[in-house]
Amino acid sequence: MTQTFMPTVRTPEELRRLQLDGLRWTVRHAYEGSGFYRHRMDEAGVGPDDIRTLDDIRRLPLTTAADLRDGYPFPLLSVPLERVVRIHSSSGTTGKRKILAYTRKDIEDWTHFFARCYEMAGVGPGDRVQIAVGYGLWTAGVSFQAACEAVGAMAIPVGPGNLDMQCQFLVDLEPNVFCCTASMALLLAEEVERRNLRDRVKLRTVIQGSERCSEAMRNRIQELLGVEHVFDITGMTELYGPGAGLDCHQHQGIHYWADYYLLELLDPRTLKPVADGEIGEMVVTTLRKEGAPLIRYRTRDLTRALPDPCPCGSVLPRHDRILGRDDDMFVYRAVNVYPGQIDEILSEVPGVSSEYNIVLERRFGRDFMTIYVERDPAGDPLKDEAVEAAVAHRIKSHILVSAEVKVVDYASLPRSEKKSKRVFDKR
Repeated sequence: MTQTFMPTVRTPEELRRLQLDGLRWTVRHAYEGSGFYRHRMDEAGVGPDDIRTLDDIRRLPLTTAADLRDGYPFPLLSVPLERVVRIHSSSGTTGKRKILAYTRKDIEDWTHFFARCYEMAGVGPGDRVQIAVGYGLWTAGVSFQAACEAVGAMAIPVGPGNLDMQCQFLVDLEPNVFCCTASMALLLAEEVERRNLRDRVKLRTVIQGSERCSEAMRNRIQELLGVEHVFDITGMTELYGPGAGLDCHQHQGIHYWADYYLLELLDPRTLKPVADGEIGEMVVTTLRKEGAPLIRYRTRDLTRALPDPCPCGSVLPRHDRILGRDDDMFVYRAVNVYPGQIDEILSEVPGVSSEYNIVLERRFGRDFMTIYVERDPAGDPLKDEAVEAAVAHRIKSHILVSAEVKVVDYASLPRSEKKSKRVFDKR
């Protein structure tokens, strides 16, 4: 019998009981093992014995990225160092990296729930998986590979970049699954088209993550590679790494592993819970993590809860695709603007492709925004002016700001094998 990595819980009530047990264990584990958490909880006047229901999570203090940097080199550590078998790191913006410690059980748990992503995407024995994400200190490569091997598929660990090798292996080794960032997926798809390799490539599935992907970008990747499914995978270094959730074949939101972590959606300003369907910041609390558990960690990622049951029948709850980060927001003429809002508008306008840049400048004492968007490959340059007017009108109607829109040639904006930079603030 093929092993399944999915949870054994069958009802929401059973899941909530499991979550409460995990929350109570995590709070006690952190309080007893971490001087940082013990100090924070004592300041808040809450202790392990005060956690009696899931709602009691709101009594616990929040944790932020600054706490991880301030605790360098082993922030949030809740076990003796001799129990740590691995560390991973994410890039830092203030001179210090965020380093997270893992016990052997943490690694096993991470591999187990990441394997669910492959299982949910229909990947298993007989499949060949080309892995084009970063190895080394980053959490991506090693976790994609370990979970791939756990489900019995063949791992092809190419790493990012190197389009010549990527294309050679796509043809010679015939992988049917490709794992990468969304930007890398588009870069590869355009290269496959440029080299006229479409009929020689056997890809069926793309699993992509690490950045927001618009519907237009997703459709372009699917069209150029001829794949059946493009799956969104979530995760971050603080929360083990990639593999924290995936959309199923219905592609109606991300199923997240609620038996491994609790998800709250809070208003980033008031830090109060938002209603179902409203956009909030993802705040996560781990339920089994030993080395560096998270308690109400502010991820800065924005999404909304999808409370209705998924047509696939899974008991696992869902949230929408990541809509952006609250620290990606920029203020333009006193209006808060998220790049994801531009994404959504461009996806609705015919004649443009998925790639765009936003340039912010200050001229004559005022702020100006110019949006450069690529013309659809089949688009008519004679219609550029009408397309520019249509995009500008939608931006004015939906976001309530004025922007100059310029349609540029397809593939003229920079491409990246990592995360694409969209906003260039020159003010």
